[in-house]
Amino acid sequence: MNGRPPNSLLVGVPSKGRLQENAHAFFARAGMTLVQPRGGREYRGTVPEVPGVEIVYLSAAEITSQLAQGGLHFGVTGEDLLREMIPDADKRVVLIDGLGFGHANVVVAVPQAWIDVRTMHDLDDVATAFHQKHDRRMRVATKYVHLTRVFFARHGISDYRIVESLGATEGAPATGAAELIVDITTTGATLAANGLKVLDDGIMLRSQANLVASLEAKWGERERAAARALLDRVCAERQARTMREVRTRFPQADAELVAEATGRFGVQAPLGGPTSSGMLTLLCAPDRVHELAIFLREAGAETVMVASPEFVFSSENALYDALAKRLGR
Repeated sequence: MNGRPPNSLLVGVPSKGRLQENAHAFFARAGMTLVQPRGGREYRGTVPEVPGVEIVYLSAAEITSQLAQGGLHFGVTGEDLLREMIPDADKRVVLIDGLGFGHANVVVAVPQAWIDVRTMHDLDDVATAFHQKHDRRMRVATKYVHLTRVFFARHGISDYRIVESLGATEGAPATGAAELIVDITTTGATLAANGLKVLDDGIMLRSQANLVASLEAKWGERERAAARALLDRVCAERQARTMREVRTRFPQADAELVAEATGRFGVQAPLGGPTSSGMLTLLCAPDRVHELAIFLREAGAETVMVASPEFVFSSENALYDALAKRLGR
């Protein structure tokens, strides 16, 4: 990370493919443009809307490694990599927000021909019998060595050995390299095509891309200020998705009506109560909008207009507050 401006907030973003596209879209929804001054092959970028932020383009694995070492303040990476590459992840990073893309499950999959093996308990019995019959332990092919050991230990399974996979893990049982696998899957179609099935209780981790903060990084005043500015936008966009802006006007509006609307429909009055002109602005959950509109109309509203806010900023920022708590205020 040499050559960066002093006190920059470093944010790791995937350097290519669908993950990069989705990461760019995530920041764009929050009103932030990721700019690569010298084009798509540039591995550094900026966020013009938030001074003091520098984007660093890396692979998802490199982002995870840099978060663990404190080389990045924030990074976009999958939870599966975090849990695998950082055994004590919860002590060294903070998962700020699930981003809604990169969904995949880390699973235990066995040959479909093992018709009597449906659960981890069944697998434990098979592992013991396999060892007794073949005088060797059952092999598990995987890239997820740490996650496998933790999950198998949780289920009391010890009669196995791990074969680290460097290629297409799902092909290991067919080639005789292993008896079963632990791998990541989105639909399970590739596993099925290779004659494998996921155990009923064999989902080890439901992963997705996350915005992650490093507890190992240097967090001075400037870095914290930039983080707050960045997370303000993320939080405001996320909050806006949960609300609809309801505007109405009628001479009969009063504090009592607002109180009733709040109690019945859980609305918020972000701009205060009714104005002298009779204008009233409320925030309401999307699934309560029609009920609220009918209530306001029956109370004498002349017109009820509903819009989707782009951002809803408030005095509190739950995302930043969670990070600040871990960093120590």
